[in-house]
Amino acid sequence: MAPHTIESNYDLIFAGGGTTACIIAGRLSKADPNLKILLLEAGPTTKDKLEHIQPGQYITHLAPTSKTMQFYESKPSEHVAGRAVVVPSGRCIGGGSSVNFMLYNRPAASDFDSWENEFGNEGWGSTDIIPLLQKAETYEVDPTRKTHGSSGPIKASFGGNAEMMEIPKQFLEIGPKFEKDRPQSEEGNNLDPESINVFFVGHADFPDRECQSMDTNVIIVEFDLISVLIRYISTKGRRSDAAHHYLYNSESKNLAVFDGTRVKRVIFKGTQAVGVEYVFDKQVYPDAEQTVHTVHASRLVVVSAGAMGTPLILERSGIGAASILEKIGIKQIVDLPGVGKDYEDHPFLVTPYIADSNVETYDALFRGEPEEWGKLLKQWAADGSGLMGGNGADAAIKMRPREDELEELGPDFQEYWKKSFANKPDKPLFWLSACAGLPADQSALPPIKFMSSACFLGYPASRGHLHIDSDDIYAPPDFDAGFLSHPADVAALRWGYKKGLELIRRLGVYRGPLAPAHPQFAAGSPAAAALAENGPVALDASKITYSKEDDEAIEANIRNFVATTWHSLGTCPMKPREQGGVVDKDLNVYGTTGLKIADLSIPPANVNCNTYSATLAIGEKAALIIAKDLGIKGV
Repeated sequence: MAPHTIESNYDLIFAGGGTTACIIAGRLSKADPNLKILLLEAGPTTKDKLEHIQPGQYITHLAPTSKTMQFYESKPSEHVAGRAVVVPSGRCIGGGSSVNFMLYNRPAASDFDSWENEFGNEGWGSTDIIPLLQKAETYEVDPTRKTHGSSGPIKASFGGNAEMMEIPKQFLEIGPKFEKDRPQSEEGNNLDPESINVFFVGHADFPDRECQSMDTNVIIVEFDLISVLIRYISTKGRRSDAAHHYLYNSESKNLAVFDGTRVKRVIFKGTQAVGVEYVFDKQVYPDAEQTVHTVHASRLVVVSAGAMGTPLILERSGIGAASILEKIGIKQIVDLPGVGKDYEDHPFLVTPYIADSNVETYDALFRGEPEEWGKLLKQWAADGSGLMGGNGADAAIKMRPREDELEELGPDFQEYWKKSFANKPDKPLFWLSACAGLPADQSALPPIKFMSSACFLGYPASRGHLHIDSDDIYAPPDFDAGFLSHPADVAALRWGYKKGLELIRRLGVYRGPLAPAHPQFAAGSPAAAALAENGPVALDASKITYSKEDDEAIEANIRNFVATTWHSLGTCPMKPREQGGVVDKDLNVYGTTGLKIADLSIPPANVNCNTYSATLAIGEKAALIIAKDLGIKGV
């Protein structure tokens, strides 16, 4: 028996049920009750499931047995020490928004301006996109602030764990004192140069404790001034995902949402998209027959399977480069060699250190210690507070080298700087943060307290690719993440490692490095001596000096440990067809009719952000575009 009964015809079909699909379907279903919409998602439902509502459970989705993630294994590469980088991608209703780390980190205005001015996508510049970011959010910290929203479905706040933890607190206190030209600021997400080179301190008054007056029944609330990063978490300690806030809260009767339904390909009549083929996913529904089913769309098919899934659906449908399709035996319908040609991500270097045993961290939660989990679940159930209401990432800076620092990055970086950064002062080189814990598999580590310096590049120069390697819907793709294939990325992460180390070693809670995860410096070098220290150094301690051999050791460490930020994008770019584009400014797939793409595969250039924010903008923009095409008003 089939898991779902799906009708044979709909007006609009979404192939993929991630963040953008939830936004668009939610908006359109409310605006036009007569529009019959179908959303097909390969992964499981997320409705009312605590692992998608409680923020602190985000780490559980990265478990190897997770059914809410698809794990894509890149081919081994000499650029990452012969490793195969594994890139998880959200595979559930809500997509990445239902499983991500919930970091509220927004792009630069020039990111969107480049989409418009450099790639000819009229209507996609910051003037048009910033209002859509505002439309999507309620900035619970202060909705009157510049570029922020006051009435959108997605909440951004300090979260349920609003009290500053000691590790990020020290990072924010020491950072501006050590980096003297990088002060504290109450705003780090205005999409402008004011958000660059500042240690972001989001201030708010939160109740410290309550007590009852001896003389009256009045409850007196005492406040302490605290500061933490903003997160895509409500003040009530709930994850702010697209599924629950655009889709599940809708009372629309014209929207059919089905999980465990994997789209194989788009069906064409000539070059007109008329429907899709699908199977019931064997991971979600292991007992379901693998019969291929068909459903037709009378008005539009929207492929919204994410940067990893969308190019594979297109190629299985006959859209892509002839060289890719011919070897699989798929008849080409449209020649679009840009499909899957360029894969982008934000290379991520997490460097762990040992923290004082008395400080609070997320490590017990990350290790899955039953007693800690029980305590935190009980606290969250009471009022949404505690570590389960946060994510452990409470301090960060979007760092951009000053003119006097450029020489520190070395000659490999200079040309890329001039090309991509010099004339765009709102672009940081990387995001550098301090984490209260080590958000990774700790099964081989002692059960102690950790802290991490986390650095990811906003605009890497390296590129990879993603293509089908078989017509089998479950077959792994031909995937090359491309990490560190350009020397500028190595230079940038090397500088990020050095910056992070100098800051972390000055924190009072510092108790030395987790040595195996650090560069193996030659004995006797100043860098090796610095890593041998198991306690904090003075604020005015000399900076570590590095030899050429030390830099080579750092490079080797980066290649051994660089990973993904789960920020895959750009595999079906929105740019002119002759430049390798796949969709136009209205998201139409070149050479077809009745077929659009709406997800993170469309950015023609990278964005400096945790990509949920960019995805919100794409979803809201796509809803407007599709509504206009279908003659729907009020979206």
